[in-house]
Amino acid sequence: MRRVFLIVIAFSLFLSGCQQTLIRKTDAFTARQEIGFTEWAIPGYFIPKKVRVVGLGDSLTQGVGDELKKEGYFGRVTGRMIEWKGVKEVDVANLAKRGRRSDQLLEKLSDPEVQASVKTADLIFLTIGGNDIMKVVKANLFNLKMEPFYIELGKFESRLDELFTIIRDLNSDAIVVVAGLYNPFSIVTDETNEFEEIIDDWNKAIEVRAIMDGKSCFVPVTDLFDSNTNMVYHTDFFHPNAKGYDGMADRYLEKLEECGLQQLSDGELDM
Repeated sequence: MRRVFLIVIAFSLFLSGCQQTLIRKTDAFTARQEIGFTEWAIPGYFIPKKVRVVGLGDSLTQGVGDELKKEGYFGRVTGRMIEWKGVKEVDVANLAKRGRRSDQLLEKLSDPEVQASVKTADLIFLTIGGNDIMKVVKANLFNLKMEPFYIELGKFESRLDELFTIIRDLNSDAIVVVAGLYNPFSIVTDETNEFEEIIDDWNKAIEVRAIMDGKSCFVPVTDLFDSNTNMVYHTDFFHPNAKGYDGMADRYLEKLEECGLQQLSDGELDM
């Protein structure tokens, strides 16, 4: 009887221990913390849209010299935009024209049809200033000095300010992509130090306006055309050829990424 009693006590203690173990395990499960989900913001480019692109300015945006007829850098860049995040379709209006100066572009921007294109643009590509410089060259061909270029630069800066004001009055949201100038005389003669200084100062004027605008991207191209070693010039030795425009297009895409395309587009576009 005593033996049976001891066995019952031992068995009871065993069951008690199992119950405590089970309780401890149950407590361990109930003490587990819940895992919450962090907030996830949907990027603006998540739903692709039609992107409208307008080209303004002179022969470089028109694509003069491009023997492959791909509309120069403008056609190449817009052709690759379909690969961007946020782009479903690209609608293009190239309104640039060979020989156009900044004063003529200002006049063109008074055209209701041009204004309508600018108003609906998501991106505006602009090249201007080269023909303003060439006007000074032609007027002083046999007596070239630096002074006339700087007199004209002052006028050019005023016209640039007016151009940006008009564009922003029509469209405050579009990204303006504006290129710098290059020195075509660098392939003709090595005696171009003064002219390179002039080009640099004109480029600074363009770049400053792009920075001040806040939604623009400046694209320097001087180094792409400082020689013809890579055969980047058209047979007129003034405009780029297809290879030259290839280089310009690559530079445009590179600078758009550096400028922060996603930020400039308020999150609607990315590369």
